[in-house]
Amino acid sequence: MNKSLAIDNINLVNYLAPSKVLAEDDIIAGCKQGKRSAQNELFNRYSGAMLGIAMRYSNNKTEAEDALQEAFIKIYKNIVKFEGRRDGSLTNWIKTIVVNTTLSINKKNKKHNYTEDIETTRIRYDAIENEVQDITGTQNKIMHALNQLPAGYKTVFNLYVLEGYSHQEIADILSISVNTSKSQLSKARKFLKKVLGYDEK
Repeated sequence: MNKSLAIDNINLVNYLAPSKVLAEDDIIAGCKQGKRSAQNELFNRYSGAMLGIAMRYSNNKTEAEDALQEAFIKIYKNIVKFEGRRDGSLTNWIKTIVVNTTLSINKKNKKHNYTEDIETTRIRYDAIENEVQDITGTQNKIMHALNQLPAGYKTVFNLYVLEGYSHQEIADILSISVNTSKSQLSKARKFLKKVLGYDEK
């Protein structure tokens, strides 16, 4: 058998063989050692979901992709400090970096403005996590309504409802007051219900 043909056959078998799926611990260990294969696996495994998160805080997909790229540079650089027991799950650790990076870019570009005009009426902050479920409309209508939110409202709404941050944490992240965070959330809630034709009782 021709030697070069034998080598080609070996390469073909290796190419067609099922790829080995790396365990999360192996990916982390590989990234800490600077292995490109582990970094690629990390990106391929998490970039899709993280792009969706970055898009929550961006005006368009291009901005989100730029933020995601910058976030992963930080992830590769700082993963040596990651400790599962202390920092929680890898997914949440990555998500935190993506959110913070996107918000930091927005802050640099001064895209999001937060006003201090607190409403004097008493606001009920009850079961906001079920907000979307309380609004009549299809999922597409809800997503369309979310995308219509003014930037400040949208950021606070996403951080509170989707990411689970407290008003104090949001205030610290965005360098605003707790009252401003509460005000923006209330206005976002009313904006969504108005857009979707949902009348509050």
